[in-house]
Amino acid sequence: MDCRPSPILCFPILWTFLAFALFDPVNSAAQSGLKKVRMGNSSSNVSFLPMYTAYHKGFYRDEGIDLEIIAMSANLASTAVLAGDVDYNGAVTGTIGAAVQGRPMKVLIFTVDRPLLFLISKKEIKEPRQLRGRKIAGSSPGGTATLLANEALRHFGLEPGRDVSILPMGGTAASRFAVLESGVVDASLLSVPENIFALEKGYNELIFLGDVTRFPQNGFGTSEKRIRENPDEVYRMVRATLRGLAFIWEKNNQDQVLDIIMKQWKITNRKIAGEIFRHVSRVLTKDASVKPESIQLLIDLARDSAKVSQPVSVNQVVDFSFLDKARKELGISAW
Repeated sequence: MDCRPSPILCFPILWTFLAFALFDPVNSAAQSGLKKVRMGNSSSNVSFLPMYTAYHKGFYRDEGIDLEIIAMSANLASTAVLAGDVDYNGAVTGTIGAAVQGRPMKVLIFTVDRPLLFLISKKEIKEPRQLRGRKIAGSSPGGTATLLANEALRHFGLEPGRDVSILPMGGTAASRFAVLESGVVDASLLSVPENIFALEKGYNELIFLGDVTRFPQNGFGTSEKRIRENPDEVYRMVRATLRGLAFIWEKNNQDQVLDIIMKQWKITNRKIAGEIFRHVSRVLTKDASVKPESIQLLIDLARDSAKVSQPVSVNQVVDFSFLDKARKELGISAW
C-alpha cells in the first residue's frame, strides 16, 4: 500500500507494527538493552522464593538480564542447556545428575540446604513405623522426592521396595496430594502449601524430611561452555539471585516478601502466605552456603540412581567462584 496519498489508511498498519514491537518479548528486551536469558525449571514451588523475589524486585533487570523461566523436566533442561536451547538449568539435581555422568555442567548456587518436603499420611497412620507394608506416592524414578523418600525410610529402619512400596508418580505435589485423597496410597510426599492443606483436612505429618537429611536444592547450574564464554552474564545471574536471598532475610522486608508469595503463587489469604513463609524459612540458606558433605550426599545419590561406579567429587560438579565474588561485592560473609 502506498501511504502517501491517504495517510489515515496507514494508521492501522502503523499501530499493528508498534504493538508487535512493544509486546514481542525478544524485541522488547533488545530495545530496553536487556539480555534475554532462558532458564529451564522442573518446578515452581515456593522453595524457589529467592529466585522469584529477585525476579519480582527487578534484580535480574538491574543486572541487565531479561529472565524467562521455562517449565521442563530436570533431565530435559540439562540436555537443552548443553544443546544451547536454554541457558541455565534451575533444577540443581538435574545439573548434578548430568555432571556425574560426565556431561560438562556445573552448579553455580544453592539457596536451600535441606528439602522442603513432608511425608503426609492417612489419618490412621500416626508414626513412620506404621508404613511397613504400605504404599507411598513418590516422584518420577530417580527424582528428588523419590530419592529423599528412600533416605527418610532408611532413617526409620524401613527398606524401600521391601518394607514400603514407593510408587513413581510424575507431576506436582498437588497431584500427589490428590492421589493421597483418592486412597490409592497410604502416604505421599508433599511440599508447601499442599502440606498445610493436608493438615487442615486431618492428615498426619509423619516426617519433615529436612529433619532427617541435608540435601541442598534450589539454585541453578549451566554448561562449562557458558561459564567459559559468558562469565559476566553468569556472574550477574548469581549476584541477582543472591540479592533475592538477602532481601528475604532482611526483617524490614517481610511484608514485601509476603506480597511476592501472594502474587507469584496466587495466594489470596495473607495468613496462609505467612505460614508458607514460615515453612520456607526453615530451609533457606542465609548466604547460599551449603556443607560439602551434603553436596556429596546429593552426588552419591545421583551416582546410585544412574549406576555410575566411578567416584565423583564436589569440585567436579560445582563452581562457586562467581558466588564467592558476589558475596564479597555485596558484603555478605559465608559461614
